[in-house]
Amino acid sequence: MLLVGGLAALLVGVLVLGAVARGVAREAGAQRAADLAALAGARAMYAANPRLFEPAVIDGRPNPRHLTREAYLELARTAAERVARANGADTATVGFPDGESFAPVRIRVGVREVVEVRQDAERRRVPIDVLAEAELGPGMLDGLAEGGGYDGPLAYRQGKPMRPDVALAFDRMERAARSAGVVLLITSGYRSDAEQAELFRRHPDPRWVAPPGRSLHRYGTELDLGPRSAYGWLAANAERFHFVQRYQWEAWHHELSLDHNARWLRSPRPASVRAPGALLVNAPVTDPARAAA
Repeated sequence: MLLVGGLAALLVGVLVLGAVARGVAREAGAQRAADLAALAGARAMYAANPRLFEPAVIDGRPNPRHLTREAYLELARTAAERVARANGADTATVGFPDGESFAPVRIRVGVREVVEVRQDAERRRVPIDVLAEAELGPGMLDGLAEGGGYDGPLAYRQGKPMRPDVALAFDRMERAARSAGVVLLITSGYRSDAEQAELFRRHPDPRWVAPPGRSLHRYGTELDLGPRSAYGWLAANAERFHFVQRYQWEAWHHELSLDHNARWLRSPRPASVRAPGALLVNAPVTDPARAAA
């Protein structure tokens, strides 16, 4: 009897261990499906992300390159669900933790598997829930802005950071300028408040440098452009590419604006502002009228 009892106990143990092993295997399979689905969704977001920043309308006509946030998320959701199904997960749920932002970069995939555990005549169904999350990081995008008036993806042109929509608009304008024999140089783009504070610390005079928190470069929409020889072309053509001269007295400072009625922002000229042509601090040799504002 002791031997039989021992064998019975051993068999029960084998059954329990077998159920646990099946559960572990199912959980591992579910986790793999979730991981691969999240990566597939993130890859779709990475490929489509620049289209979020394309203007919806160019020269009064719809831009086929533009993608709404809803369509962008649907592309990611479809890719994630397709890969989840291909890996045996039919009940994947896809969400976007930062889905309310204008350019979401995170995707979360949940997968549920149900494992049947049997012991003697008893059978129980045990749910297994796994999660995977993927994010477009600096390795996938050019970078992320923080510490200014804009928190979001950054693109770089000529080594200068800016919002991706600004970069795409600049690309179009730069190509047109080049075809006309004009060279455009970017001398400043996005600056965080910390970068502006350091600039102001070195040159603490608001006539030359805006105090931290006051520079429009913190929004990622402003570009300082040169050289001086390009000012005439910019004055005649920049608005075609949705760039407006930010101040009437600053030929170098342009902002990406979708306001077709804007020419320059008619802010009153501060009494302390430098005179046109004045030599400014931190100015490149090619453009002595560059401002650090």
